[in-house]
Amino acid sequence: MRKYSQTQLLCEQSVRQEIEIGGLAAISHFRPPPPGDRKQKKNGVKGCLECCIKCLGGIPYPSLIATILLYAGVALFCGCGHEALSGTVTILQNYFEVVRSPVDALDVFTMIDIIKYVIYGIASAFFVYGILLMVEGFFTSGAIKDLYGDFKITTCGRCVSAWFIMLTYIFMLAWLGVTAFTSLPVFIYFNIWNICQNATVLEGATLCLDPRQYGEDGYSSNACAACDLFLLQLDMTFHLFICALAGAGAAVIAMIHYLMVLSANWAYVKDACRMQKYEDIKSKEEQELHDIHSTRSKERLNAYT
Repeated sequence: MRKYSQTQLLCEQSVRQEIEIGGLAAISHFRPPPPGDRKQKKNGVKGCLECCIKCLGGIPYPSLIATILLYAGVALFCGCGHEALSGTVTILQNYFEVVRSPVDALDVFTMIDIIKYVIYGIASAFFVYGILLMVEGFFTSGAIKDLYGDFKITTCGRCVSAWFIMLTYIFMLAWLGVTAFTSLPVFIYFNIWNICQNATVLEGATLCLDPRQYGEDGYSSNACAACDLFLLQLDMTFHLFICALAGAGAAVIAMIHYLMVLSANWAYVKDACRMQKYEDIKSKEEQELHDIHSTRSKERLNAYT
């Protein structure tokens, strides 16, 4: 009876020691949250400054710069080109006495109207295209991952990025053609403007300009105008064409900038896809190792018991 009581006493002491050690370990592992976290959880609202910093950090600035440059170039080209074409019509009708054809023939006025409609289409199309490229920059930038955590790169996302690269390259070639086409009226107006500037220097000289000198057939011999009559309108139209040419050049630069941004985003998406596959394989291997380890532990426990 005495031996049994001593054994019971030793068991009770060992149990008390284990409880004390476990309680001390739990207390040592328990760390109270810092005051800032308690305050933040208590309030439930983040600071305005922190939210603004995160919002600004999620903006794809290269895509934003390219979009602003594209909008500025397209607006300059479309606005100045439209007014320059209107000035050309005014010069032809008021000073060269060119009359619009009564029938639906393809004369110079019909061609100018067609170019104006093309300008309207360019303005609306590239407004939408700039928004699409900006949205694509948001979803493929690395900053969006820091804001919203890890995300899955799908096959559709990679195809969309590749499609935008190809489409932007085609648009860049198209804007190069538009720039070359816009340089033609600039060259013609520069020659006319230079001739009129030199003619006005001579006192008493009256120079008559004929459109047939520049390969424009179909005009009568009376379609001739003196430089001093339309020099102001000529000067305004000439500078508008120069601004339109500058806008087309800015659009070309924006397309090149977009190509660099899209190529960088494509490389990021490709690397993210590879990293995603690596993480999936790694997690599967770790799960398999964990299952094997747990199975062996159970077998050893069963064998021991």
